[in-house]
Amino acid sequence: MISSAQRVKVFKALGDANRLHILQLLQQGEQCACVLLENLNLSQPTLSHHMKILCDAGLVRSRKDGKWVYYTLQADTIKEISNWLSELQHVSAAVPGKNCRCQD
Repeated sequence: MISSAQRVKVFKALGDANRLHILQLLQQGEQCACVLLENLNLSQPTLSHHMKILCDAGLVRSRKDGKWVYYTLQADTIKEISNWLSELQHVSAAVPGKNCRCQD
């Protein structure tokens, strides 16, 4: 189970259009940084910045092969976030005012 602090990192990472686009590109499977750059209107340092945020959030994993870096989605983190969001929609049938302290 991921911590609240990790969830915050994930949602901050998801709060950028470029990073969302990167995640969509990675849905196709592992991608080299050079392929990501070809599909994005970003400089190499800007891509590196975005990839660091995605990796730190646990959404993406990187591996180095020679001078190239390859990225892939971190499915476990994405599944845990998805499960957590699904749990939020299951609101229990609380009795209105039962836990309210203002009526004491």
